[in-house]
Amino acid sequence: MSYSPPHNHAVRQKTQTRFHDERNWARPHSTSNHHHFFIIIMAGAARMLSSRFAGGAAGTLFLGAGALWGLSESVYTVDQGHRAIIFSRLGGVKDEVYAEGLHFKVPWFHHPIDFDVRSKPHRITSLTGSKDLQMVNITIRVLSRPNVNQLATVFRQLGPDADERVLPSIVNETLKSVVARFNASQLITQREKVSRLIAQQLIDRATDFNIVIDDVSITDLGFSREYSSAVEAKQVAQQEAQRAQFIVEKAKQDRQEKIVKAEGEAAAAKMVGVAIQKNPGFLQLRRIEAAREIAESIAQSPNRVYLEADTLMLNVFSENDKPTGKRK
Repeated sequence: MSYSPPHNHAVRQKTQTRFHDERNWARPHSTSNHHHFFIIIMAGAARMLSSRFAGGAAGTLFLGAGALWGLSESVYTVDQGHRAIIFSRLGGVKDEVYAEGLHFKVPWFHHPIDFDVRSKPHRITSLTGSKDLQMVNITIRVLSRPNVNQLATVFRQLGPDADERVLPSIVNETLKSVVARFNASQLITQREKVSRLIAQQLIDRATDFNIVIDDVSITDLGFSREYSSAVEAKQVAQQEAQRAQFIVEKAKQDRQEKIVKAEGEAAAAKMVGVAIQKNPGFLQLRRIEAAREIAESIAQSPNRVYLEADTLMLNVFSENDKPTGKRK
């Protein structure tokens, strides 16, 4: 036996009046037309189910489950460092960007799309040619993030993984353009300048895709085995040339030192000769000084040697200077 709800005019009028009142109560608290529509449907369904299952536990349970489902599906959270946009089944992707925190949506009609807007590192390697036709294997590190104000455009054009789709291609394009301006040796000696040019060109290129580049740096430069061997041989030759030049310079300095020393000795001998000519006693004084030095050396020596005075140069007097032994 089936149960049929009452269909008299008074009940229908009362239900419509309550439905109209519930709709008017919900409208001031709505934030969009979709929220109005959802709340009106839920209120009307609740009244209809209440009148149909009036006084029954099943109706209360059903209403409670529906309320919990509606509440859980009506809110979503945007985590720290993230942003969200809304995809609507009625209007597509909306341009509004939602910041961190708790937000409301219409169940089934709205679907939040989450974006991580923090800078993420990417290591990209490219094999390209230098100005002197040397193959260079260059690796750069790029910090990138999506443009927060253009998330809807990024999603429409590229999808949620825009950086993975775009960066490899524009990085390869930029590296080939910049590296081709320098010789292989200049890539090493002017590394900072090369890195700066790559960053400038890459930032301009990424702007076309609403991607923000925060930092670009060269992490590795690799050359072919033949070029590396040639560079090593050149460095060895330069070191050998520098060593040979050092030896030559040292020989020149030694020769100059000997010349200066010889000139000094000659000048000293000349001065001694002049002194002897002017004062014959000068030679006698030098003999006495030499004899004193020899005597001091022998006295300090632990060995005892007996020598004649002539051998020790102690005969400081010449034949002409020796005393005759006669006293007047």
